[in-house]
Amino acid sequence: MVPFSFAGEEFALTSACALYWPREAALLVADLHLEKASFFARFGQMLPPYDSRETLERVALAIRETGARRVFCLGDNFHDAEGVERLEPHAAGMLAALTRATDWVWVAGNHDRGRSREGTLVDELSVAGLLLRHEARPGETRPELSGHFHPRLKVTARGRRIVRPCWVASERKLILPAFGALTGGMDAADPAILAAMQPAREVSAVLPVQGKLVRFPLWRS
Repeated sequence: MVPFSFAGEEFALTSACALYWPREAALLVADLHLEKASFFARFGQMLPPYDSRETLERVALAIRETGARRVFCLGDNFHDAEGVERLEPHAAGMLAALTRATDWVWVAGNHDRGRSREGTLVDELSVAGLLLRHEARPGETRPELSGHFHPRLKVTARGRRIVRPCWVASERKLILPAFGALTGGMDAADPAILAAMQPAREVSAVLPVQGKLVRFPLWRS
């Protein structure tokens, strides 16, 4: 894990695209998109049906790594509103165990409205002065953590094109990368992301690289 300061709070970025908040003993993840493969299978696009298991295994590993006692899922938790009903028994058992072991909060997203059998469902919430919601709200001046955009940093280094999930940060907004095993991504410098980050003096992509925090400037006023 790599230390990261945001809005007066200390966090840690994990290599698995989760954010740990030590003061709250909380793990934050965004865009699990559980049951995405089964959603596509309904329309004839057959994908290996194990994405929910893999995603929940990643959550379990992040909880063990950090010792988190709370979990905040920042929306698009299931790929669609019926996804919770399609969970096969093994994945459903994994989810039930995780929600029993932690104080688990689902923030509603645009895909799924956050539905689940277990945990607490909210549209958004404030924790220690930080807003937790699914999609960053342009013009929001309060400190805000969100997901939705699945940001990825695209750079060319030594002749190689590298694409990696990243966090997008300004002084008061932080967008988390997608955590799910079967999720795509959007260029972190996409105009839609930069617009969602306003107001800001500057916007950067941040990610852990070999145990260090690396920043890539994306926009400056």
